[in-house]
Amino acid sequence: MTASDHLDGPVDDRPAPGSDPIGPNSLLWRIAGDSRAALPGGATGLLQLMYPPLGTAVAEESGFFDDPFGRIWRSVPQIWATIFEPDGPERARRIRDLHLGIKGVDSAGRRFHALDPETFWWAHATFTWHMFRTAELFFPAGDLTAADRDRLYAGTVAWYARYGVSMRPVPPDYTAFQDAFDAYCGERLEMTAPAARSIQIARTEGIGAVPFVPSVAIRAGRPVLRRLGTLVAIGCLPEPVRERFGIEWTVPEQRRFDRMAAVIRASARLVPRRLDQWLLLTQLRAIGARTRDDRYRPEN
Repeated sequence: MTASDHLDGPVDDRPAPGSDPIGPNSLLWRIAGDSRAALPGGATGLLQLMYPPLGTAVAEESGFFDDPFGRIWRSVPQIWATIFEPDGPERARRIRDLHLGIKGVDSAGRRFHALDPETFWWAHATFTWHMFRTAELFFPAGDLTAADRDRLYAGTVAWYARYGVSMRPVPPDYTAFQDAFDAYCGERLEMTAPAARSIQIARTEGIGAVPFVPSVAIRAGRPVLRRLGTLVAIGCLPEPVRERFGIEWTVPEQRRFDRMAAVIRASARLVPRRLDQWLLLTQLRAIGARTRDDRYRPEN
């Protein structure tokens, strides 16, 4: 059985070669629209925060260091809407325009602008990695086939094109993307203050408020949520990043992560794919409607 069998359902439901790379039958829709795609979100956020221009810009959001996970609730529903909503391209350009005035000097004194091509691309590159990481860790078939990887990467490039920014930094194919991503991880990421604070919170405090979930429920479940949140956020990170920055990750933690991933892979079969997608997108739309006006909250 191939990766496509798991990712796309029955044979007659698979997208044909050359089909729309970002349409309803694409691999991008299949993976981004699966509830398991929520799991690498913490690691994706950490990879963004480790890039100094992004870390600096995010740190200037009001209340970031008190509630770094709130940024996820404000941003992800709007970003996912650029894939799934009929007006996705228009939404993507509005997100781009939110970044027009975001500029400054990072912690090393380097000037940056959020729309600098390499900065904006790295933010999207982490979501490209996010899709592949979801399939690698949490889909039953494990690694995608070479053809699947090419199709999925083409979808992420079409997704990025919706923002209407420079395509200059975009690698031409998945192999080139892997090389570029590894180079950023090995040479350009830093343990910024926002990244370090987020890791500390994951280790010691757990997640903060979640839209529509009473705070008393969050407090009651915090011991379990903290442990699971740490396993997912740190466990999904690329191993070279954990090693480079000395992020604590023990052998028992890896074993627990592996067991958790195995349970997720097995249990995912119990929920029909289309129902799972409907539940995920309905939840994202509800959260997005509640948090849309607070996506970026600069200090006054």
